Amino acid sequence: MNVEALRELLEGVTAGAVEPDDAVRRLPFADVGVARVDHHRALRQGLPEAVYGPGKSPGDVAVIVAELLEGGIGPVVLTRADKAQVDAAMAVDDTATVIDGTAVWRRAAERSDRMVVATAGTADRPVADECAAVLWAHGVDPHRLHDVGVSGLHRLLADIDVLLDCDAVVVVAGMEGALASVVGGLTTAPVVAVPTSVGYGASLEGSRRCSACSPRAHRASPWSASTTGSGLPVR
Repeated sequence: MNVEALRELLEGVTAGAVEPDDAVRRLPFADVGVARVDHHRALRQGLPEAVYGPGKSPGDVAVIVAELLEGGIGPVVLTRADKAQVDAAMAVDDTATVIDGTAVWRRAAERSDRMVVATAGTADRPVADECAAVLWAHGVDPHRLHDVGVSGLHRLLADIDVLLDCDAVVVVAGMEGALASVVGGLTTAPVVAVPTSVGYGASLEGSRRCSACSPRAHRASPWSASTTGSGLPVR
């Protein structure tokens, strides 16, 4: 629910078209038994919450997706879902676009933002694919840079113009997570560093890449941030 949807709901109550009890049920959340679906997430954070598949039964997913579709007007995103969860959600509404383990209903209008999603190696691609699918759900079609890790820096520099001309960069990297630092030194755009669980040896089971992806690691881009997974406001 965004400001326009909230205003429309209140006007509906005023006009008698919406029962007060129905309006209250969605202000600010709806208790559907298996979850309390947050219809005001977009009002507080700018984006509606996504549905995170792991740990939920197909039935849970279907109930939550149904409530988000009924009670909101923005994109509805189901992430990291298995086939059974996707099938259950599609039984509620079969208009979704499914991109690997991400399902998207009601894609937002296209935006002009110039986003880049870059991966250090091929093994980092599944997380980058999820990120790109979520961006697509919210109207952004990102430019993809694959396998441009620091062990072969010339691969990244071949696309330096893309980095210089973008509005923001998501860097997905495992191992030592060094790619985010390099990208942060090449562009003035915000850099979101996403460490993955890929690595061995000196990666120290994730400790090294989390340190490398901290904002301190790439001060050249003062708006840099770090996150894990896709950084979504998930349920």
